[in-house]
Amino acid sequence: MAMSQSESEMEAFLEEHPKMIGVLFTLLVLLTQVGAASASYSSVTFGP
Repeated sequence: MAMSQSESEMEAFLEEHPKMIGVLFTLLVLLTQVGAASASYSSVTFGP
């Protein structure tokens, strides 16, 4: 039951602050891009 209360609080917050939906989406996209970029720059050395 606690999960639905937390979800309803988040929904209420986003209804009061609709710009935060865009901010959260932008952060999500940014973090996925940073994760992919950092994974591509990592190097693996096999052997001694």
